[in-house]
Amino acid sequence: MTGVGREPQYEAFADAFAEHARDGFYNAHYDRPACLSLLGDVAGRHVLDVGCGPGWYAAELVSRGARVSAFDLSPRMVELTTAQAPDADVRVHDAAEPLGWLPDGSVDLALWALGIEYVDDRVCALRELRRVLRPEGALVLSRLHPTGDWLRHGGSYFTTRVIEEDWAAGWHLRYWLAPLEQTCEELHEAGFLIERLLEPRPAPTAEVLSPDAYALLAGEPRGFLAIRAVPRPGATT
Repeated sequence: MTGVGREPQYEAFADAFAEHARDGFYNAHYDRPACLSLLGDVAGRHVLDVGCGPGWYAAELVSRGARVSAFDLSPRMVELTTAQAPDADVRVHDAAEPLGWLPDGSVDLALWALGIEYVDDRVCALRELRRVLRPEGALVLSRLHPTGDWLRHGGSYFTTRVIEEDWAAGWHLRYWLAPLEQTCEELHEAGFLIERLLEPRPAPTAEVLSPDAYALLAGEPRGFLAIRAVPRPGATT
């Protein structure tokens, strides 16, 4: 298999995923706090939510005073986001395609949470995000932690490859497994500088929800990581 393709993989279970992600340990108490902390104060700022999923991020960003544009490849996810964040500008769009409706330098912040693994040409997509960002803007992205991926799947840590698997809920997915170095190099090639990198721990209040998951993620790199990257001065798109 040479890539993951452009099918909206989450379309088949969008509603189930929305319920899962609403208060789920990994999404609500692990990924979202990390990404929102890296975004910082969004009040009055134009935030682009890339691969917005069911809209939990978009709704939170709107509640914090942001002007939100959002898109997802899954039409059902777009419907769910529109319901969660009716004040956001939400549309069906593929992250692998140009963001033709957004002018150069029109976005203050871009968020790409747990989605970069589903794009084949990640450098091209990242370059387009850099194009729409203001020079003083920032991109926040989260991804599966590559060490956790490697511990689960084995093989060479440094081999970038496509994984195809069924998750616990029976959801069949294909995504790119890549070392951290690869993600850093792709950001560099796309014209970004990494400003911060977090290996999050679960929110302390989440321990009562799942003591086992809390203990695992508090002590091992088994979940996600989050990066804040800024446009590199002088880099061309």
